[in-house]
Amino acid sequence: MKTLDFDWKPLALVPLLALIALPLIGAPTTWLTLTVAGLAMGMIIFIIASGLTLVFGLMDVLNFGHGVFIALGAFVATTVLGLMGDWTGSAELWRNLVAVFPAMLVAMAVAGALGLVFERFIVRPVYGQHLKQILITMGGMIIGEELIKVIWGPAQLPLPLPEAMRGAYYLGDAAVEKYRLMAVVVGLAVFAALAWVLGRTKVGLLIRAGVQDREMVESLGYRIKRLFVGVFVVGSALAGLGGVMWGLYQQTVTPQMGAQVNVLIFIVIIIGGLGSTGGALIGALLVGLMANYTGFLAPKVALFSNIALMVAILLWRPQGVYPVTNR
Repeated sequence: MKTLDFDWKPLALVPLLALIALPLIGAPTTWLTLTVAGLAMGMIIFIIASGLTLVFGLMDVLNFGHGVFIALGAFVATTVLGLMGDWTGSAELWRNLVAVFPAMLVAMAVAGALGLVFERFIVRPVYGQHLKQILITMGGMIIGEELIKVIWGPAQLPLPLPEAMRGAYYLGDAAVEKYRLMAVVVGLAVFAALAWVLGRTKVGLLIRAGVQDREMVESLGYRIKRLFVGVFVVGSALAGLGGVMWGLYQQTVTPQMGAQVNVLIFIVIIIGGLGSTGGALIGALLVGLMANYTGFLAPKVALFSNIALMVAILLWRPQGVYPVTNR
C-alpha cells in the first residue's frame, strides 16, 4: 500500500485536466467555480474511497457492502445534528463546528462498530474468495439498508447545512461555496493523517509489510489478524465520515445513498491503483473535476464521462496511476 511516491506524471493529471477545461468553458470565473466545486466533490469521494482502498490494500477484500457504512454515517449525523438545532442554526461558525464535528465523530464510531460486526460475521468466512466476497457483501449491504429503513424510515430525510456554512465567498465574479472549501480542508486532513500513519509509524510499517509478506510478519510475533480487523474498522469509520460529508453536500439522505456512490468509489480505486492511498486521492480529484466539467459542457456526456476517464487511464497504466506491488 503506497502513499504518493516520486513518480510526478500522475500528479500532473489534475492540473492538466483543469487547464484543458479552461478554454472549453471560456469564462474564467465559471471555470474557477466549477474547479473548486469539483475539487470539493473529489475530496468527499476520496474520504469515502480511502476506507475501501485501505481494506483492499491490506486485507485483499472486495467489500461491495461499503455503501452501508456511508448511509449509516449520514443518517447518524442527521439524528445528531437534529438534536443540536440551536447550534446549527447559529450564524457563528464556531457554534456550527461544535455541532458538526461531534456528529462526524459519532457517525465514525457507529460506522466503525458496524464494521467490526460486518467483518466478524460476513467478511471473515470468505477471506481469499473474491466471488463469494462480492456476493455476500452485497447481501450485507441490502440487509443494512433495510435495517436503516426500520430505524429511520424509508423516506428521504433532509440534512441541511448549518447556517454559517451556507452561502459563498466571492473572488471577483467567481462564487466559491463555503461548505466546499470545508470539504477540501477535511479531505486534505484525512489524506495527511493516512499518509503519516502509513509512512511514519510502526503500525504503518506493519501494514505495508503485511501487504508484501503476511507470513513473515506473523513469524515475527505480530498478530496480523488483529491488524486486519483494525484496518477494516478504520475503513468503515472513514466511510461513515464520508457519508456525513456527502449527505451535507447533497443536503438529503436516503437509505440507498451508499449504493448510489459505490460505482464512483470503485472507479476511483481502480484509477488510483488498487490499495494505493495516494492514487485514490488523484483518482477522486479527477472524477470530481470530470463530473463537474462535463456536467456543465455536455450533460449527456456526464453520464459516462467517469467511465471513459477510467478507460483512458487504464490504457495508459493498466494497473492504475500508482500500482501496488504484487497486486
